[in-house]
Amino acid sequence: MKKLSLFFALVLILPALFFAGCQTQEETSAYSIWLDYDAASHTAEANLQVDYVNNSENAFDEILFHLYPNAFSEEAEGSVCSPANENKTYPNGKSYGGITISSVLVSGQNSGFKLEGEDRSLLSVPLFEQLYPGERVLIDIAFSLTLPNANHRFGYGENATNFANFYPIACVYRDGEGFVTDAYTSNGDPFFSDCSDYEVSVTYDSSFLIACSGDSVETTQNAEKKTSKISAKNVRDFAFVLSEKFSQISDFAGDVKVDYFYYNDEDATSSLATATKAIECYSEMFGSYPYSSFAVVQTNFVHGGMEYPQLVMISDTVKGVDYDYVIAHETAHQWWYGVVGNDEFNEAWLDESLTEYSTALFFEKHSEYGISYQQMTSGARSNYNLFLKTYKAIKGEIDTSMNRALDEFDTEPEYVNNIYTRGIIMFDTLREQIGERRLFSALSAYFEKFSFKNATTADFVQVFEEKCGRKMEGFFYSWLLGEVVFIEMN
Repeated sequence: MKKLSLFFALVLILPALFFAGCQTQEETSAYSIWLDYDAASHTAEANLQVDYVNNSENAFDEILFHLYPNAFSEEAEGSVCSPANENKTYPNGKSYGGITISSVLVSGQNSGFKLEGEDRSLLSVPLFEQLYPGERVLIDIAFSLTLPNANHRFGYGENATNFANFYPIACVYRDGEGFVTDAYTSNGDPFFSDCSDYEVSVTYDSSFLIACSGDSVETTQNAEKKTSKISAKNVRDFAFVLSEKFSQISDFAGDVKVDYFYYNDEDATSSLATATKAIECYSEMFGSYPYSSFAVVQTNFVHGGMEYPQLVMISDTVKGVDYDYVIAHETAHQWWYGVVGNDEFNEAWLDESLTEYSTALFFEKHSEYGISYQQMTSGARSNYNLFLKTYKAIKGEIDTSMNRALDEFDTEPEYVNNIYTRGIIMFDTLREQIGERRLFSALSAYFEKFSFKNATTADFVQVFEEKCGRKMEGFFYSWLLGEVVFIEMN
């Protein structure tokens, strides 16, 4: 989940190179998606073809796919939002959606399949023969979607329709562990995927504009429908947003085309400028943005914003300087999660804490917004202090660890304060200890080494040890395990 404002924690308590030249050590799977959306019924018919490559060291006889839309189904045991956000998510009353798999082909042959896991959120596709390391297999999946009336990643609202995490996506395979199958949670962003190539064809009402991951290759139109063909190379996910209310303006951050889609922004040129500045700032600090386009999209969304490769969603409920703040935060995710991936379910700090701190660095370099680095770091300490005092009074004990799975945080405030707020404090303390030069050198090295891969906490610590020339485990794990105590509780 993304922060709604600069003081979101306080509010919650109180109520490489451009993609054509990207180099990776592994072959890339490829997704081809054909989708036809019926706006009147809020349903879609779709086909997915996956040219899947086994990049593991093991052979396996099935492939598992996440079916994230089923978290929105009426039968789902969990919830996609916290109780405090239910009315904001469902302003017209509870609504349901989901995904239905109608057929699966493996190498052109009809294959049986099973729906498994919590909320039937996993698709198991058995293979006719074992898939060995380095081998590929072609899987065709026909499916249909029902979108809920929900201001969420997947759903339609008053102003726009969000198609995110909407298709079967292969679970990451970990050698020695198998497929990673963690379920959807209301806390955070419970996603984990490998980089792949995407070719997508979306058919929709001619009155809509589409904002999407990747680059639009071609759009054809008749009286009733448009069809957009989109290409996205070496990305770990694909998303798009539709709206008949969109206006669109564009600019460039160097060679990167930046598009802003909006319907309620009196200072749209300023919002676009924030996005272009953010792309330029993070490229200079960490390493060049590796794609040719980036879309910032205003939409109906329960939280402040949400990131996808080459596209970020900004909630239409965010106003004023907080709007620039959310744009800067979500844009930083293009580096941390987008290009350098991680297991967001089990190691959320690895992208969220770093992204939140990167946002503070952006405002440090852009004083024109009136948000200083000192304001953000001191504000984080004040907010975290209030969180600790409040939770101690309510619960009698506090878990301040950061390296927990999303479902191990009891409440959303606990998640936000330990991942976002404590994350800023941790990185600010690190900067004081190792110096600005070593900090930026290590972050750039981390970005370069793990671009288009999935990194772990151990990987992150190792890079810092290499760049700093000393042991760093003690520093990081004392923070991640919640052993650092720096707040007066009285």
